[in-house]
Amino acid sequence: MDPNPKNFPILSYVMAKLPTFKRTSSTSAADAAPDFDVENPPVEYDADEPHFEIADRMPYLKNRKLIAAMRHTVSDVSQTRSALQILGTRPDHETVDRARLRLAEIEANTSMNSDVKSEDYEIYKAVIDLDEMHEKYGKMLMEAERRLEKIYEAAVAGEELSEEEAGEGKDLGEGELNEEVVGILKDAESGKVIESVDLSWRQLRILPEAFGRLTSLVMLNLSHNQLEAIPDSIAGLENLEELNLSENLLELLPDSIGLLFKLRILNVSRNKLHALPDSISHCRSLEELDASLNKLTYLPTNMGYELVNLKRLSVNLNKIRSLPTSIGEMKSLQFLDLRFNELGGIPHTIGKLTNLEILDLSSNFSDLTELPETISDLTSLKELDLSNNQIHALPDTFGRLVSLTKLNVEQNPLVIPPKEVVAGGVVAIKAYMARRWADILQEERQKTMNQVQEQSQDSLLTRSTSWLSNVVSNVSGYFGGDVAALLTLRGDVWKMFNPFQEITQKIKVVIIFAVRTTIVAWITVVVLLAFAGKRRRVLAEKGNEITWEVALYFVKVVIKDKGLVLAFICINVTAMAWLRIAHQISF
Repeated sequence: MDPNPKNFPILSYVMAKLPTFKRTSSTSAADAAPDFDVENPPVEYDADEPHFEIADRMPYLKNRKLIAAMRHTVSDVSQTRSALQILGTRPDHETVDRARLRLAEIEANTSMNSDVKSEDYEIYKAVIDLDEMHEKYGKMLMEAERRLEKIYEAAVAGEELSEEEAGEGKDLGEGELNEEVVGILKDAESGKVIESVDLSWRQLRILPEAFGRLTSLVMLNLSHNQLEAIPDSIAGLENLEELNLSENLLELLPDSIGLLFKLRILNVSRNKLHALPDSISHCRSLEELDASLNKLTYLPTNMGYELVNLKRLSVNLNKIRSLPTSIGEMKSLQFLDLRFNELGGIPHTIGKLTNLEILDLSSNFSDLTELPETISDLTSLKELDLSNNQIHALPDTFGRLVSLTKLNVEQNPLVIPPKEVVAGGVVAIKAYMARRWADILQEERQKTMNQVQEQSQDSLLTRSTSWLSNVVSNVSGYFGGDVAALLTLRGDVWKMFNPFQEITQKIKVVIIFAVRTTIVAWITVVVLLAFAGKRRRVLAEKGNEITWEVALYFVKVVIKDKGLVLAFICINVTAMAWLRIAHQISF
């Protein structure tokens, strides 16, 4: 929250002289945490280099009268700072985005309880207001530093600035305006149609608000100047298609830039931007965006959802730690430069960029350790640079990048593929990864087949066991019905067997024993054959063989011990029962 002496040396010095301004200088991290300012981190000086006070380099700052004038000039900064100290630190970008989203949902939800709606609305609105106050405070610091510089320069020249010039700065710099700029503005006022303006390399420090009235302007080049701010009036350039602001001193872009609906090319490289305004997403005609060589730590959350026509995106040489997942919605993107950042990973949605041809992820150093599997979905990718990272293995599906002709994986601790394959170039790497993927698929296929076979055998064993259980439960019914039909003969037949009631009881016992013995044998054989993978019909055939063997042995025993009549009855009863069982097994 305190003005950073590195960026605002005069302002920092002057505010330090104010009785209400006390710069924190705690050496303890715990003590410093409450007052730590993300936008203006504490400046660390090298102990080996002598530190010179700004007053030694700018001796006129020792003039009390000058300091008094400067204090009056920055009173608004001091008041705003005091208010922000009470309200708290600036909320992070994601928190502000969520607050905006929730506000939109609340406004759209008419069924919400009015009290709850009002309470939630105020909470999220406070978050957004606090963020906007910090935003304005940042702009105020830049403007205050500029005013103080003018006051000091006037003091050195022996001049005095009026209160209006020093405090408001409305007319400040009018004399510094490049004659060419003045001429352009006069031509526009006279009604001349101006479509292209090139003001590069003019050492411009100010772009007048009147520039917003050049509504016919199509191309504007302000590169290689000393611009610290772009006026909000730029929104008036409704026909602007190309804007070059590279090589300036910009720390912020105006939100009004989102009103340039026809803008196709935007170059803001080599500035001091800490963030791109969220409103830049509204420039839906944008095809090329170069924000390289800045101090960006993130990209707008919804950037990808709206910049669907963007073909080239360069954000190299920044401090970006992560990409928004919405980047996968930039379906037109063909060129993406992310080198020299602090990326800890790539969102899986990158696989949706099916038109991407060139991707540079080099020199993210120790932060980038792996790639998402979805990178193999970039079917149009021709060039990929992964050098100077900490990637240990390429994705298994890497061989699917059929269009890839140029690959750089130098300075990575790669294990997959091995070094000897990497030495063979992109063709060898793709072939190796393709074979590896085929082997993985074959292994997975074999595992699946084994699982299916095991499940099939388990299923067969389960069905067989279930079927045999039914046989066991029903065999008494089959057997009992047949025996009853034989043993309940009426008339003379029954009377013929009546003297042999004792024999018939023994017959029942013997037959039941035979049936149970056969079923036990069947179960044993079925289990063994099921584990051996035999088919159901084979099981039935083996069961028939067992049945007849048991039946023949049973007949031999009966003939030997009980005579021909008993043998005849047993043969008939056993045959009838087992023929039914074998018939059911076969079908």
